[in-house]
Amino acid sequence: MDKISAEKRIAELSELLEEHNYKYYVLDNPDISDYDFDMLMNELKQLESDFPELILPSSPTQRVGGMALNTFEKVQHTVQMASLQDVFDFEQVQNFLDKCGNELVSPEYTIEPKIDGLSVSLEYTDGILTRASTRGDGFTGEDVTANIKTIRSVPLKLKNAPEFLEVRGEVYMPKSSFLELTEQQELKGEQAFRNPRNAAAGSLRQKDPKVTAARKLDIFIFNIQQCRGRDFSKHSETLDYLKELGFRTVSYIVCHTYEEIESEINSIGTQRTGLAYDIDGAVVKVNSLKQRDIMGSTSKTPKWAVAYKYPPEEKQTRLIDIEVNVGRTGAITPVAVFEPIILAGTSVSRAVLHNQDFINEKDIRIGDIVTVRKAGDIIPEVLNSVSHGENSETFKLPEVCPVCGTRCVREDDESVLRCPNVECPAQLLKNMIHFASKNAMDIDGLGDANMKLLVDSGLVKSPADLYTLHKDQLTSLERFAEKSAENLIKAIQDSKGRGLDRLIYALGIRNVGQRGAVLLCEKFHDMESLLRAEKENISDIEGFGDIMAESVVRSLREPHRIELINRLREYGVNMTYDKKSTNDERFKGKTFVLTGTLPTMKRDDAKKLIESFGGKVSGSVSKKTDYVVAGEEAGSKLVKAQTLGVAVISEADLMELVK
Repeated sequence: MDKISAEKRIAELSELLEEHNYKYYVLDNPDISDYDFDMLMNELKQLESDFPELILPSSPTQRVGGMALNTFEKVQHTVQMASLQDVFDFEQVQNFLDKCGNELVSPEYTIEPKIDGLSVSLEYTDGILTRASTRGDGFTGEDVTANIKTIRSVPLKLKNAPEFLEVRGEVYMPKSSFLELTEQQELKGEQAFRNPRNAAAGSLRQKDPKVTAARKLDIFIFNIQQCRGRDFSKHSETLDYLKELGFRTVSYIVCHTYEEIESEINSIGTQRTGLAYDIDGAVVKVNSLKQRDIMGSTSKTPKWAVAYKYPPEEKQTRLIDIEVNVGRTGAITPVAVFEPIILAGTSVSRAVLHNQDFINEKDIRIGDIVTVRKAGDIIPEVLNSVSHGENSETFKLPEVCPVCGTRCVREDDESVLRCPNVECPAQLLKNMIHFASKNAMDIDGLGDANMKLLVDSGLVKSPADLYTLHKDQLTSLERFAEKSAENLIKAIQDSKGRGLDRLIYALGIRNVGQRGAVLLCEKFHDMESLLRAEKENISDIEGFGDIMAESVVRSLREPHRIELINRLREYGVNMTYDKKSTNDERFKGKTFVLTGTLPTMKRDDAKKLIESFGGKVSGSVSKKTDYVVAGEEAGSKLVKAQTLGVAVISEADLMELVK
């Protein structure tokens, strides 16, 4: 095909694919099969490969592409992305309406669901998406254009668009995507996100757009920030116009009286449990744009709108049992099993009780009446014990592992009880998944399902067994055809060349995350040197303390781990480190706040890590805070961060930022 014909066909395919994207992701009404869509996409990819000079920024192929970012550039918002004033009862709603009635003539209002996500700005020049940014502090955000493009319901090109358009929307993670993600995190022994909003925030700020794409985010557009070449008189008109342009917009209804508004707020509250996404309130806005100008704004919030926040739903039920599960690191986790109740629209009968200290603090016993709610309307949690059952007894976690019978241990500095038996069947699968994971040995094609198949078949009983696999063994399993077996064998062989820091992280040494593995390698450049190192040598490393040093020494001298390392060396796995430059100030000018208990790091170690990259760690959250790193039992700092719109990330997200 010649260049002129290719350019014409690329334009046709791009328009056709975006139309099908719109029908599938916005209208939820596809009219072609996934296979047909993929065939069109493959044709476009081939043409763009043949004629790379014809690739446009708005091409459907560019939704996930480009290089991963080291930093996110600052964006100054021309129009402030203000937050809303929250109200928590109908008396406060009435007070708001009274103020509007005193200043305005016959005001009308729009009522919209308040999507619980991360606020962003999208800018279009001549109909092309040119920039997307986070809200930040309302005045300054961060450029996340590459990651926003991975959201399929975001149009990359608008038809009949104005000269310039800036819209505001809310990026969120659907409930189904959130549950899928947290199940994967728990299976891999990672700290799971606490709620969909935090998951959306962490996912949107991934340096690699491919990671963001895998998180299956979505967006609702709810406002026009700027529009050149088109005038509007009402907010409802802007939403209708945005819908015509192809945006996925929030639903709304126009009301005039308090009674209508109260009824609609209650109606949205009733519907929210059945929605595929989280909402945490209903927004009441003056509809007339001129009347909004009359009402004005404070430095933080508009006076013409309020957000009614729904209280979390709580119910009482009887605790039937406390089950005990064993995780990847041997952690013994108690799980409450209670009589099923309906919370946030779904039946709930289980909730994690964390550890013995949590059970003791709440005095939770089998047979109790307990109060349960869903954190973020998703994750069930037991709040307290209302009353003890007759003849109830204080619950104690078992002294021996419920799976292998090994006596459990609890370190002096931990609240977690553990099974120390590394050959415990409950730990094997999760350890294997961790070893092959992206941030460890990164064995492509060896996801959770395939790893479970290998373990269940008995082909692998140790990470070293992966390097003994051959094609015939794999093709004997139902999930592997000849080509997929060859690809996996190649991926396993390729993993032998990973850096020593990846291998150390893959070994699953307690308290040693990705950054800790790098720090070890920067002092001990090969495995032999590390194996000979004493506690005192390791504790001298900046970012390490006595506890981490002791954990490294003890772990690397355990017979099973020595045997594993020797086998990996025998099979040709890399045992040396290619030292990289450490003159990295990627966090320069950034302020972090640490809150809650992090899964693998002490707060002091996290502080040293952030400071080693030029960042600052503060003890309080403010508008100037860039990130709040939240762990288990995060308290008021997390709430304040969410109120101010500060990015909330997990320890895993922090480690992604320093990769």
